[in-house]
Amino acid sequence: MDNKRFALLIDADNISAKYIGVILEELSTYGITTYKRIYGDWTSTQATKWKGELLENSVIPVQQFSNTVGKNATDSTLIIDAMDILYTGNVDGFCIVSSDSDFTRLASRLRESGMEVIGMGEEKTPRSFRVACTRFVNLENLGNQDDDTDGKEGKDNTISRDVIFNAITNIINENENKGKSVELASVGNRLVTMYPDFDVRNYGYSLLSKFVEDAGFFLLEKRQNVITISLKDNEQSQEEIRNYIMQIIHGAGKKGIGISELSNRVYSKYDNFNVKDFGYSQFSKFIQGLENVELYQGKNDRKRAREQN
Repeated sequence: MDNKRFALLIDADNISAKYIGVILEELSTYGITTYKRIYGDWTSTQATKWKGELLENSVIPVQQFSNTVGKNATDSTLIIDAMDILYTGNVDGFCIVSSDSDFTRLASRLRESGMEVIGMGEEKTPRSFRVACTRFVNLENLGNQDDDTDGKEGKDNTISRDVIFNAITNIINENENKGKSVELASVGNRLVTMYPDFDVRNYGYSLLSKFVEDAGFFLLEKRQNVITISLKDNEQSQEEIRNYIMQIIHGAGKKGIGISELSNRVYSKYDNFNVKDFGYSQFSKFIQGLENVELYQGKNDRKRAREQN
């Protein structure tokens, strides 16, 4: 850690008080928090839960009355303070905590001035604010919260695995080694640059290495505490796919499994799967060509696959 100095600015109108502990803990991994301010109307009942956390965590409340219905004065005050802090030259970056897209332009402006901008917000945070930050962190992924959120893929704002895996493949292929191994840490840094809200915790993982390993497309090697990643060669990938199919068929027992269901499971696990790579024009022909596998007609004359006796 380079001991970078950060200004923490929290929008109390859009963030629950239950997150304060994990917000401070997460920001400590980036540097030192020199400013800790939170903005809201502290005369309102909505801010009651926050009041008990402020003194304990040395967060300075900034009062902003809601003078006009429909106008968010809190946003304006936070933005003005952010620019004032920027011009002091006392910080290296900002952490803006909000689930509101109104801070998108602020994040962009701070980055234009050379600031690192860490965004934190709930899953509902619009993508416009996410990508305006240097890095964006979903608060639901930090620690154990009361809400039933498991941090797994399927949320509207989570980048699909397909996009991430394709990006990793491109990074490896574009590397000066022309497809050979590259440091996993470098790949992780590139992913965050490309997708500021990329976080393996969004997919239920705690380590990038485990996330890419489970994809089935990459090889990981560890040498002297440095993990490198490379693409699996075609022959090795095909063998893995065959083994996966045989495991499914074996697990289906005597009843077997429908060709359609089997196909869906293979394509779901291996996004780049193409039956033509195995020399077949049809999936059923490919399965029929596997050793110790037979096809038979099930109910409704649908083809099924099972192990030969």
